[in-house]
Amino acid sequence: MRAVQSYTRSLERSENARTRADRPQVFSMRGREWDLLDEVFAPNYSPSTGVSLEFLGCFEDVELPRRGSLLEVGSGTGIVAVMAALMGCDRVVASDINPHAVRNTELNARRHGVADRLRPVYSDLFAALPENERFDVVFWHSNYVLAPADYRYRTTQECAYVDPGYEAHRRYLAEAPRWTTDGGTAFLHFSSRGDLDALHALAEETGRALITRRRREIQDGPDTVEHLLLQVVAA
Repeated sequence: MRAVQSYTRSLERSENARTRADRPQVFSMRGREWDLLDEVFAPNYSPSTGVSLEFLGCFEDVELPRRGSLLEVGSGTGIVAVMAALMGCDRVVASDINPHAVRNTELNARRHGVADRLRPVYSDLFAALPENERFDVVFWHSNYVLAPADYRYRTTQECAYVDPGYEAHRRYLAEAPRWTTDGGTAFLHFSSRGDLDALHALAEETGRALITRRRREIQDGPDTVEHLLLQVVAA
């Protein structure tokens, strides 16, 4: 395993971001101010959220719908969901397994005036969504680092960094396309911090295929990391 894929290093990154003395309550990104609560992934310490915005907003074939609906899984501070609403989506749902993140998304929706069309939901992936709800775009910036299957989270923020046994990834691959409208699309933001071979094996097991729609290599601290926007389709 390459050092960049080490789950212990990712857990160290999580703890550093959670406890550092200069962690702000409000930070700036893309020319806007954003609330940041304790125990929520801090986008100001990682470039990956900015990459998500580029993936969904700056590529003609996969840009966020200027109308229609978006489901963001793992919303964190809610930046992607809020930006989708600001760009014109008339229905945005932002789910997260971290209750602090759900509250954080709600705060930022109110801060930027889109609470009328953005609904934060406390949910483990799709579990708390109404069975009949469907979306034009389903998107997850995943916790792509593979941890041992028996690892147990010590803080709620760690949920944003590692996935024990890739159990969440397995469920996302199996379930995400079921939540799209006819002609809708399910996306997964993955990176070279994760195990791409293991992900493709999971896709095969769940009857899915992965199509790379965008890729971007960035410097993240001491690591060179490749980010991928993957479309999840039926095999």
